[in-house]
Amino acid sequence: MFRFIVAAIILFQVGFVEAARLKDVVNIEGVRDNPLTGFGLVVGLNGTGDSGAAFTNQSLKMMLERMGISAKTAISVKNVASVMVTATLPPFARQGSRIDVTLSSLGDAKTLQGGTLVITPLKGADGKIYAVAQGPLSIGGFAAGGGGTAVQKNHPTVGRISGGAIIEREIDFKLNRESTLQLALKNPDFTTASRIVGAINDLFGKGLALAEDSGTIAVRIPNDYKKQVVAFVSRLEKVQVSPDQPAKVVVNERTGTIVMGDNVRVSTVALAHGGLSIKIKEKPSVSQPGPLSQGETVDTTETDVEAKEIDAKVIEMEEGVTLGDLVRGLNSVGVTPRDLIAILQAIRAAGALQAELEII
Repeated sequence: MFRFIVAAIILFQVGFVEAARLKDVVNIEGVRDNPLTGFGLVVGLNGTGDSGAAFTNQSLKMMLERMGISAKTAISVKNVASVMVTATLPPFARQGSRIDVTLSSLGDAKTLQGGTLVITPLKGADGKIYAVAQGPLSIGGFAAGGGGTAVQKNHPTVGRISGGAIIEREIDFKLNRESTLQLALKNPDFTTASRIVGAINDLFGKGLALAEDSGTIAVRIPNDYKKQVVAFVSRLEKVQVSPDQPAKVVVNERTGTIVMGDNVRVSTVALAHGGLSIKIKEKPSVSQPGPLSQGETVDTTETDVEAKEIDAKVIEMEEGVTLGDLVRGLNSVGVTPRDLIAILQAIRAAGALQAELEII
């Protein structure tokens, strides 16, 4: 009998869901990060920059012309590399504040070690400039080689500048101007939304919160907090709520990982599991002719085929068995993770698995 291999991770809860803070369940509309991107040049590399990227040479020529330096001839240098600069603009960020930036090589640069990013504007999705980045970068590793031997640590073509961008434009969002907060559930669910509404109304008074759908809850700011919205949001985030979970089984066939929720139920079903193991061995040999027979030496192969069938066992699962019953039943059959995936698919096809089966 096979033992239940640990590689198949079966996670299940203990019949109830612990309460979670509201701040871990929902997002407040308008309070969000915004991605920023920009194209820049890293200079000062020790011959490890782009060797033949046309856009690098063109960008370097345009930068020199903006500085008043005429570059009529073709430019080809190896101390410059083109990079894509990315950053995240946090909510309520103010002008003059600094944010971290990440630089990723666009050309064939070997390493960005020792480079300095030249002033680079960072734009949002609307095409407006929200920050400007510049400064020396750190790659947290190195790359060196010679004579056909190379040594590399971490990823030398990606770097980071801590506090490398200065915010120049702010997002026009004032929390104190809002009269109603829109809460967006991270995992939309009607039951969870109803529980959140009940918890908020129990704390602040009935009629304050209203669920618009399974993923959106409108919360009216009380009159006592009209000028203290931050204090109201702080109390709101601490509200305890028990999120509901749908019956779902997630299967990753590549790794043999299976995750099930406690709400998974199985209808009455009989399950048989068995396997056929076939082993084929080939042994090369040489056939020698007899003495004075004038025959030829012939290469031959001896094949040994062994087939072994594992006895199947049949188990019956009654109506409404829980996840624990299902796991214990399959474990008694002696299935492997790969077999368990096939069994779950067969139970689902038979209509006995009362849960959503998702294969990733």
